[in-house]
Amino acid sequence: MHDDIFTNLSNLSNLSNLSNLSNLSNLSNLSRLSLNQMTTKPWSVREAVEGCVRVGIPSIGLWRDKVAEAGLQESVRLVRDAGLKVSSLCRGGWFCAASARERQERLDDNRRAIEEAAVLGTETLVLVCGPAADRDLLAARAYVEESISILLPYAQEHGVKLGIEPLHPMYAGDRSVIVSLGEANRLVRRLAHPGVGVIIDAYHVWWDPELEEQVAAASGHILGFHVCDWLVPTPDMLNGRGMMGYGVIDLRRLRRLVEAAGYSGPIEVEIFNQALWELPGMEVLHLMSERYKQCV
Repeated sequence: MHDDIFTNLSNLSNLSNLSNLSNLSNLSNLSRLSLNQMTTKPWSVREAVEGCVRVGIPSIGLWRDKVAEAGLQESVRLVRDAGLKVSSLCRGGWFCAASARERQERLDDNRRAIEEAAVLGTETLVLVCGPAADRDLLAARAYVEESISILLPYAQEHGVKLGIEPLHPMYAGDRSVIVSLGEANRLVRRLAHPGVGVIIDAYHVWWDPELEEQVAAASGHILGFHVCDWLVPTPDMLNGRGMMGYGVIDLRRLRRLVEAAGYSGPIEVEIFNQALWELPGMEVLHLMSERYKQCV
């Protein structure tokens, strides 16, 4: 299965390069496109920035581990000198822990993430809220809310907003106890603060029978929109996301819903896929740009 996905990606990439399906010099089609660094995971910040410049992608979503490798100030310099915008920084969150000491350490780390986002010039820190430290989901969800409320004044001081990203329910046990857009919306309403909102990621929300209603309910507090596709069969629940148009998500419909709710910001392509990471990075970017224009 892994080999089949790799072959499909490679073939489509080559076709894209050979046929030049739509001229990449027509940058207007890419004006809202952002490369989430996870899509080109093997690349450093420098390589990702240089790739964006070569293809004409105006924004980049950075990951903290990659920024740490390059150095915060060097990452700032690279992005600034390239004329790119930072659409978001990923990730904060992971709040729940077994001990008070660990919980405090995680809050402190989130404060550092807020500071990094401010220095990088992005107003959005993406929160992956984390799993329960034990079997008490209700307590875990309550602590997520408490943690965000604690962090909001600090984020506001730094001009950063906290974007709650609900994950697909399959991740409740190991990544996040916030597992639907409706749940994230209710959390935002309870927090009642202009510095918190939601991140809508196609991979995590496409299945929801209340999707249309909940996207509309997120109007006014959508802080980010991420796209990829859901492959069938899914080769790996974490690293098996698909390139746009390869799976079953109606991305055009979802984009229309998000825009109808008032969001007009960057659209990040965020794809966790081992087969994709084995391709040359520039092939990935050319393919990503073409599939974005065709499918999003």
